[in-house]
Parts: sequence; C-alpha cells; structure tokens
Amino acid sequence: MSVTNDQPTGRNAAAFPRRRRRGGFTILEVTMATFVLALGIATSIVAIQSGLKFIDVARDTTLASQILQSEIERIRMMSWTSVTALPARAEVSLSDMFSSSEALARRFTVTRTVESDAARPSDVRLITLSVTWRAVDGRTQTRSFQAKYIRNGLYDYFYTVARSS
Repeated sequence: MSVTNDQPTGRNAAAFPRRRRRGGFTILEVTMATFVLALGIATSIVAIQSGLKFIDVARDTTLASQILQSEIERIRMMSWTSVTALPARAEVSLSDMFSSSEALARRFTVTRTVESDAARPSDVRLITLSVTWRAVDGRTQTRSFQAKYIRNGLYDYFYTVARSS
C-alpha cells in the first residue's frame, strides 16, 4: 500500500513529528488590532480638543474677571459727582488696560450701565459691567458684575468725609 501524502499513517505516525504551524497573526487579527488602535487614537484626539477648548474658556474667563475687577475698582475711586455724571450706557475702552497688546484689547468688549436704584434714586446707583468675547469655537461668552455705589457710602468716603478733615 502506498501513501500519497507527507504525513505517515498508522503505527509509524508517532515516529514522525507533526509539522508545526508557523507563528504569527492572521489577517483578521491584524485588522481588528488596527481598528481598536485607530479608535483609541481618534478618541484621544477628540478628548484633547475638548480639553483645549475648556482651557481656552477658563483663560478668557479669568481675563474677563480681571477686566471687570479693574473697571469696578476704577469706578470705586470716583466721587459721587463723577459717578452720577457717567452715561446711562457706554462701552468702556480697554486700550488703557491692555496698552501692550492691542489684539487682546480688541477681543473683549466691555459695556457699563449706570441706573438709579428704584428705592433710593437720589442716593444709590446700580452699576453693571458686562464683558463679551468670542471663544475659539466661535461661541459668544459673557460675564457680568453688579455693584451698588451709595452716596456718602464706603466708596464715596474718601471724597466726602476724609478730605474735609
């Protein structure tokens, strides 16, 4: 009896070792690994972009808060007469605050409104400051601050009581 294949049969099969399959990955395994890796990289890129947007909003919010604080402190140093002379609504120039960076001054818009208080119109002014800017993603962001300026109050003390003594 003649055998036509390479592998021995019967009793002689134990004498010959089986051919070993070469080690490696199948095309299906490589495709799946590539898919998983690509998905991981794409997800990481999206997460990094979101993180950078959040950092940009946080940076701009901090700048807006500093602008608001600076402007309200400037108004607090005014006398009652100067505060009552302010227009009801005006845009505040930022060129003095950002003298070293014109581009930064153009990014932010500051609006100031001064209203008489309904309860005490001759003694209280409600001052509202709003900062508006456009974020990297194109959305408009706004932060506001309100303060009350009271005649002969803490802010007006320097001009009325302290100067007369």
